[in-house]
Amino acid sequence: MAVKTITIDVEAYDILARRKRPGQSFSQLVKETFGRVKTGRDLQAALARTQLSKETITAIDAVVRRRTRSPASAPKL
Repeated sequence: MAVKTITIDVEAYDILARRKRPGQSFSQLVKETFGRVKTGRDLQAALARTQLSKETITAIDAVVRRRTRSPASAPKL
């Protein structure tokens, strides 16, 4: 694979370094951040790969129910 060398200032490097996950290359981070626009189909595929336990779903439901009962959390529109 061909490579290009770019120059960035220290502040830009620090920003990228903070966003980079362990084991992720800077090239992967740049492609992930500035590459192809994500679509609804991408979200659907990610959701299909996601597995939540019954306990997690129950906890999420409880949080949603609490928020809908609190006027501060769920304003009436």
